[in-house]
Amino acid sequence: MYGLKRTVLVTGASSGIGRAIARNLLQQGHEVIGVTRDCSKFKHKRQNFHPVRLDLSQLPKLPQKIRELEQKFPALDAVIFSAGAGQFGSLEEFSYAQIEALMALNFTSAVFLTRALLPSLKRKARGDLIYIGSEAALKGSRKGTIYCASKFALRGFTQALREECSPSQVRVCLINPGMVLTPFFDPLSFAPGDDKSNYLIPEDVADAVSYVINARAQMVIDEINLNPASKVVNKKPPSRAGEGRGEEH
Repeated sequence: MYGLKRTVLVTGASSGIGRAIARNLLQQGHEVIGVTRDCSKFKHKRQNFHPVRLDLSQLPKLPQKIRELEQKFPALDAVIFSAGAGQFGSLEEFSYAQIEALMALNFTSAVFLTRALLPSLKRKARGDLIYIGSEAALKGSRKGTIYCASKFALRGFTQALREECSPSQVRVCLINPGMVLTPFFDPLSFAPGDDKSNYLIPEDVADAVSYVINARAQMVIDEINLNPASKVVNKKPPSRAGEGRGEEH
């Protein structure tokens, strides 16, 4: 039994975790604004779903784009930050441009969107900001310097933002999943093990988002960590390994 119907913006809504989140929210009757770089991935029109083409890596354009979205969807009262990418390798294997791009997409774009949306959300009777982080926000790992840094930064940001928002009706939650079976791993040199206990599925994360969105307004859920029952990582043969960059959500 679900409560108040919400108008929810979901970034990274065209694939993986973001797509599962958007689908789950639609099934519950919420109105969903699906943000993606490629709207062609939405093959069929669905009631209460509004696809929006937006490249989150274009940071200077985000404030104006968000103002336009707020004018078009004045009832917007929840945001799920699911867009992101993974890139792994020793630090010296990264170019300076790659470092900047990964931090911009995984961290700075979420900050920009939050900054643009927060004033109007604070005027609403209820607001939710839900960020999809990663187990990489909890512990640094070899070949994960920049990816872990982006997720650690997001975690620190949400902790501080939660304190700032506490006098208002805006709730801030961070969800940190372990390895989720999505196309994220297709170009990477590793993947979760083959057994079903070795990975999460996107619907697991979508269920966690649903729990937060539908929770009693007087309860704040600070952080949720999700992990498969048995963590196994498989290395791919060199012929199957890609360039080390995967689209995350």
